[in-house]
Amino acid sequence: MKRIVNFNSFNVFSIEKEVWDVEYHNHNFYELIIIEKGKGFHHLNGIVFPYKKGDVFLLRPSDGHEFSIKTKTRFIYIKFTEQYIWETLLINKKNELKKVIQLLMEDRSFVYESAIKNKIDRVHLLQLTHILLYEFSHQSRYNKDIVTDVFSAIITVLIRNTMETTTNKKWISQHLSRIEKILYYINVNVLDTDKMKIENLAKEFMLSSNYISIYVKKQTGFSIQQHIIQYKIKTAEKLLLQSPYNINEIADKLGFNDTSHFNKIFKGYQQLSPTEFRKKINSSGNT
Repeated sequence: MKRIVNFNSFNVFSIEKEVWDVEYHNHNFYELIIIEKGKGFHHLNGIVFPYKKGDVFLLRPSDGHEFSIKTKTRFIYIKFTEQYIWETLLINKKNELKKVIQLLMEDRSFVYESAIKNKIDRVHLLQLTHILLYEFSHQSRYNKDIVTDVFSAIITVLIRNTMETTTNKKWISQHLSRIEKILYYINVNVLDTDKMKIENLAKEFMLSSNYISIYVKKQTGFSIQQHIIQYKIKTAEKLLLQSPYNINEIADKLGFNDTSHFNKIFKGYQQLSPTEFRKKINSSGNT
């Protein structure tokens, strides 16, 4: 079997084919393949199954594969090494998320099907992939930071989908501590206002509302609300830096009661209002 060797730790590109012309092969890297359009069959480790628009496949270095194309297909490839994951993507991640990403890299329960089942996530992941492809291909200011952040978002969407499988739920149950499970759940669902209500969080982990609040505070030194706000502020920073949304739109997307509340909370963490933060970042980028 042919082995394709890539000497770059990270690469993103797209190709469109009517006929597949690459022989059965494996790689020395991980490969995330997004089907932007088209349909056909994926031959993977001796198993053949159909693919269609929106499907996403995560291949490990040992996986051998090729495609049979039925209708013209546009593939988007994200190729990365384990070193890139650990040195770039995980450098600022919390321990519980590192464990779950390790699961994503090692688990094979979904290898013979699309890693994305949720219809909305399929749309969002394709949008993120387009942003990643553009930023990787254009040497614009802050493009490396944006590439890292967008790729991190893509991996998180994959995690959210794969966590729904029975195998992965069992892995979480066996390998993550209770506090790691709670913090991971908050990280993934932080923008879902209903799920972030204390009573619903408590119900998710079969605890009383009073006890889950006391437990998280005791284990981490921060309250549940502080964890939720911290995740929201980090997201706000990215949106202020990378998105065209105005302050009102960002406040709404992050679930704040109003812009005034968002301004107050953000300034409490950054000592700058969102507008001042955005101006400072833009100003430093233009010097």
